[in-house]
Order: sequence, then structure tokens, then C-alpha cells
Amino acid sequence: MSTGITIALSKGRILQEAIPLFAGAGIHLAEDPEESRKLIIPSTDPSVRFLVIRASDVPTYVTWGAADVGIAGKDVLLEQEGLDLYEPLDLRIGICHMAVAEPAAMAANDAPQSWERVRIATKYPHITRQYFHSRGVQTEIIKLYGSMELAPLVGLADRIVDLVSSGRTLKENGLVEVEEIMPISSRLVVNRAAMKLKRRAIETLIRQLEAQVTP
Repeated sequence: MSTGITIALSKGRILQEAIPLFAGAGIHLAEDPEESRKLIIPSTDPSVRFLVIRASDVPTYVTWGAADVGIAGKDVLLEQEGLDLYEPLDLRIGICHMAVAEPAAMAANDAPQSWERVRIATKYPHITRQYFHSRGVQTEIIKLYGSMELAPLVGLADRIVDLVSSGRTLKENGLVEVEEIMPISSRLVVNRAAMKLKRRAIETLIRQLEAQVTP
């Protein structure tokens, strides 16, 4: 039985912020994943390799054991139902928050506490539905996969639910944040069977990464 560890990552901001954490743990990717076309990238540690996949697929690969460990945003983990993962560490990278936003002209005379029914465009229908249900607000949800800010501009939806970091994209499209739903960061997730079968190696990795996390 192999004792090596396969780690699932996604390209983009999370990957760029994760690389220094792994480097601090003595694990360096053998190739630049932003430049390489390879989907499986070895590391300088012969017992560790990386899978480079879509962010939304990371929990699936880890749940089904194709990867032992992965890094996924809390938004992705909450949006996907039925996951059976061990979540031992908040890596405190990919930090942002999920929020409700609407056109600035609407926000000037709006009172979120008075909402009774909303039409929302989002790629997070599960989180959105739960949030508004907890407030007793009826929702009509339109699922999109990108360019969320466009929806209110063309009348597809009144408001959006999306991740917000700097807020620049909202501002450039005439939208403003009116409610924060939750803070978001990226978490280390582990396959439960792998945690039993490769406990020593995975616990060592967790300790090494934890030592790199900024308090």
C-alpha cells in the first residue's frame, strides 16, 4: 500500500497563497502549475504529488479518495451537500467574504431588514437559500456561473450573492454591498479513509502547515 500523499489544488489565488505554505513545510512543486499543462505535478518530496483541478472539484476528489488531501474555500465546502470530509485546519488564505450586493441607486433607499421576497443571481444557490430562509425571506434564485455583476444591470435579478474581496468589481459595475453573509477562507480537507491509512504522514503534513499559518 502506498504511503504517499496526493494533494488536490486549484489554480488561481488559493494556489498562489498555498505555495508558500508548502514551501515552508519543505514541499516545493517541481513545476509552476500556472505555466505547466500537466494535471499531476510531482514535488521535491517524492512522497507528495499534486493534482491541479477546478476549485469546485477539489472536495469531490478528496471525498472519493482520488486525492488524500485538498485545499478548498469554505464557500465551496458549504455549497456542496453530502460531503464526508475531515476539516482539520483553517489555512487563513483566500480570505474574503460572501455578501449580498445590489445597484447603488437601489441601495440608497433600501432597507434589507424589510425584505420579504428577493430575486437573487448567484453561483451559490444552496448557501443563499439557507441564508434567506433563516431570515424568513422568500427567494427566487437564478444560478449563474460567472459575471454575477451583470445580472442586476440587465434586469435578470434585483441583487446578487457573491464573494467580495476588495469590492472593486462591484464598484466598477455600479453595485454596493448591503449585507455580509459570512467570512470565507480556505481550509485543508482530508479524506477520512486516508486519515486512518496514512495517519502519520497526514498528521505530519497538518503540523507542518499549521506552523506556517499566520495567527
